[in-house]
Amino acid sequence: MPVVCYVAYHICIYYKTPSPTERRILRLAAINIVDCIKVNVKFRLYYKKRERERERKRKRGERERERERETEREREREREREREKTERQREIGQRERQTRDR
Repeated sequence: MPVVCYVAYHICIYYKTPSPTERRILRLAAINIVDCIKVNVKFRLYYKKRERERERKRKRGERERERERETEREREREREREREKTERQREIGQRERQTRDR
């Protein structure tokens, strides 16, 4: 019997002398309390683990979205360069036509 249960069991016996049946019930209750604590700790660890996994997934999703945004920005820059290039070519073509027309 763990120390906590042992102490609780003896405190109960000190304040009231239980019958053998009550002693058995107290001992089982003390053991059950410790089992409950163990289960609670297991659940807590389980939920912490789940929380860490959720956090990891969230961060991974954020990183993927950031990569997508970065690729979108890169595509936008590329389109802008293409527009500038075609604009320059159009201006050069207009100048050549103007010089030919004169």
